Amino acid sequence: MKVAAIRRRAIVDASHWPASVHPLLARIYALRGLRPPDLERTGLADLLPPGLLGGTRQACDLLVAAIERDARVCVVGDFDADGATATALALRGLRLLGARNLGYRVPNRAREGYGLSRALVESLLDTDRPDLILTVDNGIASVDGVAAAKALGVEVIVTDHHLPGPQLPAAAAIVNPLLDEARAQGRPSPLRHLAGVGVMFYLLLALRARLFPRDTPECARASAPRPDLSQLLDLVALGTVADLVPLDANNRILVAAGLRRIRAGRACAGIAALLRAAKRDAARVVAADLGFALGPRVNAAGRLEDMSLGIECLLSDDAQRAHSLAAELSAINAQRQGLQAAMVAQAEEMVMKFLARHGEDGLPCGIVLHEPDWHPGVVGLVASRLKERLHRPVIACAPAESGSGELRGSARSIAGFHLRDALAEVDVRCPGLITRFGGHAMAAGLSVPIERLGQLAVEFDTVARERLDAQALEHFVWSDGEPAVNDFTLTAARALRDGGPWGQGFAEPVFDSVFTVEAWRAIGERHLKLSLRAGDGDAVFDAILFDAAECMPPPPRIKALFQLEVNEWNGRESLQLLLRQIEPA
Repeated sequence: MKVAAIRRRAIVDASHWPASVHPLLARIYALRGLRPPDLERTGLADLLPPGLLGGTRQACDLLVAAIERDARVCVVGDFDADGATATALALRGLRLLGARNLGYRVPNRAREGYGLSRALVESLLDTDRPDLILTVDNGIASVDGVAAAKALGVEVIVTDHHLPGPQLPAAAAIVNPLLDEARAQGRPSPLRHLAGVGVMFYLLLALRARLFPRDTPECARASAPRPDLSQLLDLVALGTVADLVPLDANNRILVAAGLRRIRAGRACAGIAALLRAAKRDAARVVAADLGFALGPRVNAAGRLEDMSLGIECLLSDDAQRAHSLAAELSAINAQRQGLQAAMVAQAEEMVMKFLARHGEDGLPCGIVLHEPDWHPGVVGLVASRLKERLHRPVIACAPAESGSGELRGSARSIAGFHLRDALAEVDVRCPGLITRFGGHAMAAGLSVPIERLGQLAVEFDTVARERLDAQALEHFVWSDGEPAVNDFTLTAARALRDGGPWGQGFAEPVFDSVFTVEAWRAIGERHLKLSLRAGDGDAVFDAILFDAAECMPPPPRIKALFQLEVNEWNGRESLQLLLRQIEPA
């Protein structure tokens, strides 16, 4: 499969940035659209106010009444890290604000499906009947589940960040920035990029303002100081980064504050334990550690086991119990990694056989894959990997459970192709083909009867062909250009590392250049360690390329896409080039 073409971002003038900002970092900030004054608006006081989020007044009315009468509140979460952190945040935050009678549930993927389903409502009533249900990171599509709860006299507050469908659930309150957009006829909400955990944090801010007004230093009812919700920002940072929402200015403030808390040694016991299990130094944690080390460990519980393991880890205040749960999550994640590798290998083999027969011109614009032995909790990772390799929207499907006639699909998309809108179009053209679906532009989930999988593949490809032109299907990656020779330094790498948080929508700095390969060796079966010389200079730099089986041996001269990375080994730091892709120069 071809490597992505490299496009360099347009050159910008960064000469007006202050000398306190490293010149290479200043160049990156300018390329990301920042100006020097933007660096002065990065504190919690600069957060957008919760009054910009619709539905909070009604939700606060219900929560205040529940707290005052000690009503039973059940938080209904989701299978992923955003859902897990949002659940833990809701429980911790509501306790800080005076709630005592709290519980939570995450649906059983096989028995109850996604979100607040009718089956989940019935199971809640069979155990510990709630007076109020609060959904986090889900609920906007739970029309039947909300109706079932309402029929039984249980009110529902929906907090979500996914796109609303044509029919809204009849919840007592809905807090969702994308619903605000829909009601404003598409006018963008300034909070549109909040993750599910971010939406819940904003609801807690609104609830605190109601219960503890700023002009009252102490709560008259409880004679207690105004609770400090900033102690929950480590959870907000983890969920925001793990869910890959765009790191706009507001989200960067939230993530940066959470990272500062972790670095200061004030993370909750669960996050501290997960960092130790992942062998990450809390004092130097960056957003990438949350996304690539902690997020997958929490996600693994929801993919293969019970997400309650991840939630309990994040709720625990006991360091020993948190350590035990983090170790269990790490073991589950290792199992997930093995399963994912096997499934991705199967998917890539399927694609290679197809390309051998039909060539790249015969590749569908929208790809649907299925294997009867795939795990439904891991198909999203398969879709993501194939989407990256093929630069096509991909749906990967697996049986909902062993022997089931229903398939669960997880879809991932490329820029310019809105997945949920595409699935809605398929649903309009072929009513009943897709049993259930939901999601947003870049990721979605769906269910389909196994006997109609072929029809789904045809219809999904048809919609993709109509909506994607040749330019959209061109596979390319952005580069921040070629660093100057004097930018290949540990100082520059440290400045870039500390200049974040980097993430979705605020891309980590990536460069391109031509190098001479002075030496190389294989690490394990799939990785490469190289010594590279830039241009005609004398300096030789250490570099590493992961998943490099297709690049062994490397050509003598390469064009590389890379990051300047701080490599830590035995307590010492050194400059290392983290190669993203290489090709002959």
